[in-house]
Amino acid sequence: MKVQNLEDQVLVKQFIAGDQSSLEVLINRHKKRVYTYILLIVKNPQLAEDIFQDTFIKVIKSLRKGKYQDKGKFVSWVLRISHNLVIDYYRKQKYQNTVSNDDSEYDLLNSKSLADDNIEDILVHDQIMQHVRVLVDHLPDDQRNVVHLRHYCGLSFKEIADQTGVSINTALGRMRYALINMRRMIEEKKMNLTVS
Repeated sequence: MKVQNLEDQVLVKQFIAGDQSSLEVLINRHKKRVYTYILLIVKNPQLAEDIFQDTFIKVIKSLRKGKYQDKGKFVSWVLRISHNLVIDYYRKQKYQNTVSNDDSEYDLLNSKSLADDNIEDILVHDQIMQHVRVLVDHLPDDQRNVVHLRHYCGLSFKEIADQTGVSINTALGRMRYALINMRRMIEEKKMNLTVS
């Protein structure tokens, strides 16, 4: 059987036993999901790349020290490490304004999709997505975390519960309250998030 076809748990065991190529397969398998998760939180590609690399350095060290307990949730464990590194980064930077909500951060006119799609539709869609991101950023931390994990990382509520250390009902409740709070903010700000 090819190394690429092996399950995460088998690759982890092989890496711990000394097979470096198994770790490379694991990183390649999950890099897009982990990097995207980090980028959605920090909103800075260079910072996301740095934290992504730090994440896998910590993964390697933890695996070598035997700190990973095989519960069939390798990617959830990696995402939790990346989440903790993001929190650590912001704790160190808490006295500096490191997060920018500046609209110029997104270069809307440098998109391959502009050649095929209607520019007006793209701009309206991107503007709506920007408004949604702002709404999500105003949610309490626990609700914002569930929204990120569910809608941006594609985790199931079971995976979210495992990763955040709460019950499935608590994860579902946080999502429910997040949606209620976002609807309230939309009404208060009289926002229109539909494409006419």
